[in-house]
Amino acid sequence: MTTTTAKGLGVAGWLRWGWRLLTSMRTALILLFLFALASVPGSIFPQRSISPEQVTKYFQDSPGTARWLDRLSLFDVFTAPWFAATYLLLFVSLAGCVLPRAAAHVRELRRPPPSAPRNLSRLPRHTVLDARGVTVEQYAAALRGRRWRTVTGPGWVAAEKGYLRETGNLLFHAALLAMLLAVGLGGLFGYRGNVLVVEGNGFANTVAAYDRYIPGQRVSAAALEPFSFTLKDFQATYVAAGERRGQPLDFSARLTVADRPGAAERPYDLKVNEPLDVNGTQTYLLGHGYAPVFKVTDGKGQVAFDGPVPCLPVDQTTYTSECVIKAPDAEPEQLGFLVRFLPTAVPAADGSWISVFPGAANPAIQVFAFSGDLGLRNGAPQSVYRLDTTKLKPLVMGDKTKPLAVGESLTLPGGAGTIRLAGVREWISLQIAYDPGRVPALLAATFAVLGLVLSLTVRRRRVWVRVPEDGGPAEVGGLPRTEGGGAAFAEEFTQLVTALSGLPGREAATRQGVKDAH
Repeated sequence: MTTTTAKGLGVAGWLRWGWRLLTSMRTALILLFLFALASVPGSIFPQRSISPEQVTKYFQDSPGTARWLDRLSLFDVFTAPWFAATYLLLFVSLAGCVLPRAAAHVRELRRPPPSAPRNLSRLPRHTVLDARGVTVEQYAAALRGRRWRTVTGPGWVAAEKGYLRETGNLLFHAALLAMLLAVGLGGLFGYRGNVLVVEGNGFANTVAAYDRYIPGQRVSAAALEPFSFTLKDFQATYVAAGERRGQPLDFSARLTVADRPGAAERPYDLKVNEPLDVNGTQTYLLGHGYAPVFKVTDGKGQVAFDGPVPCLPVDQTTYTSECVIKAPDAEPEQLGFLVRFLPTAVPAADGSWISVFPGAANPAIQVFAFSGDLGLRNGAPQSVYRLDTTKLKPLVMGDKTKPLAVGESLTLPGGAGTIRLAGVREWISLQIAYDPGRVPALLAATFAVLGLVLSLTVRRRRVWVRVPEDGGPAEVGGLPRTEGGGAAFAEEFTQLVTALSGLPGREAATRQGVKDAH
């Protein structure tokens, strides 16, 4: 009696099984879907790399939800570990899938079309040609003239067409692989950062000048392109009347750019989708807002604050914005202000003031003033866009009082000081990025589209012609090798048979030659 002991796959067997599963086309398609699905949160939630001010506003509006989203890296989707894991698995799967298929396709290209079947009448397409005396070489030449790949044998011709279908399929997947490599190249040797610049201020491309800086793993501070620019003016144009009143028409930032230290400055109009390019480093215009200029005087008559303060929009339709002023050097008590900026201020029916237009037609501010300990000396970090009022005493609540226009001042009660709206500037938010994989990614995307077009439009098919030795009628059979291509192949087969029927036989060709000689 023989006893058979079942043995497990073992480590090597499990590794082979896992590799086959990972490199299968089904797994690659699933990972590609997951990769696209993982990118969706990047378009739903604001990203720190693109709109850090929107992330800040999200924390202000929903601090509890924002903390959980931040733990899941949903504000930094494209640098999250789970996104990188999906990316790497897709890369390995595509590589393990495409390379063996490419080798098999090369062998297929070198293999000649198979010889004619014994019984052509069993094929999906079959007909008999009435033309007699046409040789095998004539049929082969006619098929080659119609771009068929042919091989001849004793009394038969085999032809095949449509190899570009699999070539396009492989080109598409190879292009996806190249695109992933390009993205990885940009992640290693590229960098990006965000900065907010107020009119009249400048920017130099150094790490310290960024509000947020994300370098690649192989990027050092010395690798940054040493250019600089100054924001001279920013203009936003809006529809002034009609149903589309207030909708933006154009944004333009007028810069003076120095491509390198000591170089002559050149003017440049920075617009949306028209980035500034300095030796491959791209500067994109992302957003804009208002930066009112304030002058704060404390209770002793000393200037405690003087300069522009960027306000974050809370209403994208009217560009009503909010900002914070902190004057820790004010005496006898520190001063803090919450300011609501109204670009076009008008009184509402309930006695409050609102903005009705995003352009600065009648700029004004509403001031909420506080005095006390701002908490800046305890070492805990604070956001410049938030004011902790738990330890502050309210001085002025300007929600329904007439707002301050440009040039007007507000005297704080108790001799605490004054605040004056000295002017209005605008700010722009920029993303500055260097991505060496940008051009390779564009080329890969182009080839991916080309490969997809080929794989969807080209059909693989075979045709055979059998010529009897006695000079009788020839047989033609055809076989589509692509699912769903039967109807299109039927029309092509009919056209091909018509063309082959018109070939002159040996006797007809001889008579024609004699006629031409006379």
